[in-house]
Amino acid sequence: MLYGIVLYPDKEVQDAANSWRVRHDSHYSIIPAHITLREAEEWDESTLQNAISHLQHVATTLKPFSIHFNRVSTFFPVSNTLYLSLVDPQAVTDLKQAICSGPLVPAASDVVYTPHLTIGRDMEADELHDLYGNLRMSSIAFTTVIDRFHLLYKTEQGGWTALQSFPLKG
Repeated sequence: MLYGIVLYPDKEVQDAANSWRVRHDSHYSIIPAHITLREAEEWDESTLQNAISHLQHVATTLKPFSIHFNRVSTFFPVSNTLYLSLVDPQAVTDLKQAICSGPLVPAASDVVYTPHLTIGRDMEADELHDLYGNLRMSSIAFTTVIDRFHLLYKTEQGGWTALQSFPLKG
């Protein structure tokens, strides 16, 4: 089964992101607005149980924190993706590093982790540039408290749903 680990921002941020995602994000209907901490991967039952134990431990060592979104950015030309960018992504990066340790050390990757909330993906280049041009002139100012992270699994219908949430208790 496929599993992934994400953060969900509060309702205000999700509503704002969804106002763009509904038209521009091909994943709008299969997963709520989120920040990915660990990409989807296939786990067997043993890996899942080890992961849950590890995630429970990580959650007890870290305190809740706030994140601030302040602009729209893009991964173009690497991918036609628009996203809400963080003022200071360090707390999210630290959480990802804690999660992706021990039994969850990922395979080596050439991709640099950039914490973000996707608002558009798989867009045509013209659409991407038009929307990016309009949104980068907009005032973006959202703050949300991160007090938990979520282990998701992919359902048979192709959507993603939470298997377990891990409150930060440090």
